[in-house]
Amino acid sequence: MSAAGLLFDMAAVQRNERSQLGYKRAAKAVVALTESVVDLVTAGTLGDVPFVGPASTRIVTELVQQGRSPSVEQAVETSANPEAVAAKRPLRRAFLSHHVLQAALGGRAPAGTVDRAAYRGDFQMHSTWSDGAERIGTMVSACMELGHSCLGITDHSYGLPVARGMSMANVVRQHQEIDRLNTKHAGAFRVFKGIEANILADGRLDLQPSEREPFEFVVASPHSQLRRAEDQTARMLAAVRAQRVAILGHPRGRIYNTRAGVQADWGRIFADAAAREVAIEIDGNWHRQDVDFELAGRALAAGCLFALNSDAHSIGELRFSEYAIAHARIAGIPKERVINCWSNERLEAWMKSRG
Repeated sequence: MSAAGLLFDMAAVQRNERSQLGYKRAAKAVVALTESVVDLVTAGTLGDVPFVGPASTRIVTELVQQGRSPSVEQAVETSANPEAVAAKRPLRRAFLSHHVLQAALGGRAPAGTVDRAAYRGDFQMHSTWSDGAERIGTMVSACMELGHSCLGITDHSYGLPVARGMSMANVVRQHQEIDRLNTKHAGAFRVFKGIEANILADGRLDLQPSEREPFEFVVASPHSQLRRAEDQTARMLAAVRAQRVAILGHPRGRIYNTRAGVQADWGRIFADAAAREVAIEIDGNWHRQDVDFELAGRALAAGCLFALNSDAHSIGELRFSEYAIAHARIAGIPKERVINCWSNERLEAWMKSRG
């Protein structure tokens, strides 16, 4: 990720849009590599990677050989606003590249630690009932191909119109579709009825308590007020304490190289979540990776449960759950603390206890 960060720095100081785009493409290509950039530089094949041109190859080579890039340093120092470039760097902390992801998931994990073999299903994903690209049945088939035996569908609630949130009338129709799928796949696969509710600025959810009743579980997630510098502990505590909430979704709302997300006393929030058995989500969407392994370690020490999810909006994004598992592996989270590893019966009992 250090190499990608340098390329994003270089993109930020370019004066024309085409050059900016070129460096951003190179950065994303580096992030997606299955091989180490060290190995590619040593072999002289980094320049063969699509979108990684000569200038980007030089920058990454400098990093590998010198531990820094004089080319980027000079470009930033002579740019119009070096402080703005430097301010972006903390927004890349504790993100995993695909190569590091593979390393984290490879080999033998410590006894009892979560791994892909124990992972039964994903509990945040979206369908055409809100802003997803696929029907629920298509998501079910794709999850079965991945070896999963359950999923929790969590389309957006009506209070988030930008994500085509579901009306309560559509919730009824969606649940009829889920019932048909559960009948069709009885004994082989189970779809749990969830919803991703939006945490409002004051900590209330955009669904009234009575409107949460039809769902087996509620994911409460922040989608606004994500660039504010002031403390939002009270907001997040209110969400954790809300009726029917089972999972605190992508708690910070951070985005790679863009925003740090919610600022809060996470120790207090994790302690409250642990006491109430509200699971803390590790959202595996590549741009989110929220919470990351550092913050997950603090939640683990507080006694929290975890939900390792993809936040998929298409079948191709279901693999994002591997980023979530990788962060959990690095944090040393045992599979006993991960709801995605639980039996259907244990999940049902836990969900019912959310009242």
